[in-house]
Amino acid sequence: MTSSPAAPQKRARWLKTLHQWHWVSATLSLVAMLLFTITGFTLNHAGDIEGQPQVTQLQAQVPQQLLADLPTQANNAPLPAALSQWLDSTWRISTAGREAEFSEDEIYLSLPRPGGDAWLRISLPDGQAEYERTDRGWVSYFNDLHKGRNTGAAWRWFIDLFAAACLVFCITGLGILYLHAKNRPMAWPVLGLGLLVPAVLALLFIH
Repeated sequence: MTSSPAAPQKRARWLKTLHQWHWVSATLSLVAMLLFTITGFTLNHAGDIEGQPQVTQLQAQVPQQLLADLPTQANNAPLPAALSQWLDSTWRISTAGREAEFSEDEIYLSLPRPGGDAWLRISLPDGQAEYERTDRGWVSYFNDLHKGRNTGAAWRWFIDLFAAACLVFCITGLGILYLHAKNRPMAWPVLGLGLLVPAVLALLFIH
């Protein structure tokens, strides 16, 4: 039984479309894929690679006028705008919109970030402010980007878009493989091996 004359043309159209989507998705995701590949390795060996954390401690005296404008009731809320601006300019940090813990004698604000941690505390009786920042280095920073840890909404959206580009890349690659598999008899066995190896490792060595 001979194929219809339109079959080769249809196959050529599919190949052209798949190739176009394949290279576009590959181009969009290439740099991020390199980042996530490298950080996948560094995460797997985090205990061997990460260095000694560097801790910075600072102190300052909050102006009395800013303390007078604080809410009197203990609750969790963002810092007043004036106090937030003073802290940001004093220690070059970003506190806007972050929720602080207000109690009768102090204000505590956690400032987690990729690659480290930070917090500040303001003693209400005397206005003494303390700020501590822990920096775990660039490897930890990129590892946290990989995990989306303390990265904010913009980076989480980027990860979602990157994952979608990778999905398009994989699906179009599978489509191209399907169209070429007739002339490449080892295509499906190799693909099956790529599925079999992680499945066997997971079943036998992960408990």
